[in-house]
Amino acid sequence: MTNDPETRDNGGEQAAGERAGRALVRTGERREGRDRDDRGDRGGRDDDGGGRRFSARRRGCEFCVNKISVLDYKDVGRLRHYVGDRGKLEPRRKVGTCAKHQRWVRNAVKRARFMALLPYTAEHIRVTGVQAGSSRRY
Repeated sequence: MTNDPETRDNGGEQAAGERAGRALVRTGERREGRDRDDRGDRGGRDDDGGGRRFSARRRGCEFCVNKISVLDYKDVGRLRHYVGDRGKLEPRRKVGTCAKHQRWVRNAVKRARFMALLPYTAEHIRVTGVQAGSSRRY
């Protein structure tokens, strides 16, 4: 008995047929009947203008729009806007800051946490040690 796929256990014709089938898929000969435009109605954007689901226009970075040149770590009121309820930094796409000012926010939040002006974690996690809604499997 050999390890050649052509002669293995009477499956020589089957193995060759499978290889030929894969070759047909690669070359695209099996897809002759399907056209890309004939996909049916999938509810695309041209139906009712449903391209954007959220706001009509993109909001700018708060720091760029208001021309804020310095972000102080002691300005806790402004920094709380960028920290979520669980103590994590909110992503740029959610708060709308540009990359440069998101780095400023990150550094200011780190400094405020170090000086104990902002918490590292949410209160209920610090007290109980259990995260709400998470199931741990060991």
